[in-house]
Amino acid sequence: MEYVKNPQKIEEQSFEIIQRIIEEKRPDYSFQSPLEEAVIKRAIHTSADFDYLDNLQFTNGVLVEIQKLILNGGHIFTDTTMALSGMNKKILDQWHVTYACYIGHPEIAKAAKKKGITRSMAAIEYAAKIPGPKLFVVGNAPTAIYKILEMVAANELEVTALVGAPVGFVGAAESKEKLFNSGLPAVVARGRKGGSNIAAAIVNALLYHLPEEF
Repeated sequence: MEYVKNPQKIEEQSFEIIQRIIEEKRPDYSFQSPLEEAVIKRAIHTSADFDYLDNLQFTNGVLVEIQKLILNGGHIFTDTTMALSGMNKKILDQWHVTYACYIGHPEIAKAAKKKGITRSMAAIEYAAKIPGPKLFVVGNAPTAIYKILEMVAANELEVTALVGAPVGFVGAAESKEKLFNSGLPAVVARGRKGGSNIAAAIVNALLYHLPEEF
């Protein structure tokens, strides 16, 4: 039985197929920039869902802000271990980026129980205390987005950029709309779709297309 075994070849063929389908189904569609094209196509590659041609939105120069943070060794915080595990650590380590998901930290569980909030919200509060540029990558918890926006409004948190891609039916679409309209540099998967795999794919697309300098 003949089939493609080489991982690089599989990926190359996948992106070729994606481009062909876009040309066939959406002949008038155009990407706003090569970087947006890279992010959107990787989201489609991850999910086989062409709705991301329209669902993924980019605000306030977010893609450049994220790449600057990476090249300057900033911090990345995720709301799930799955999102963190999906990111390319080799490249992050190369640029001395620190990355963490605090959702399973014992102190976070205690704080969440004491305050009557989700662990995702408690993890945001914990991350806010860490100095330096911060990218928050949210693929699951709408409450994390709400908490970030609340803390930013209260001048309790400075955010360089945010990837907002929580999936689901309770608060997912609503939290992302608030993020989209917040003025923060953000990649937003508008609507109900998203997930930790999409959030990680967005970051990876930017890692694979880093410029040498700005």
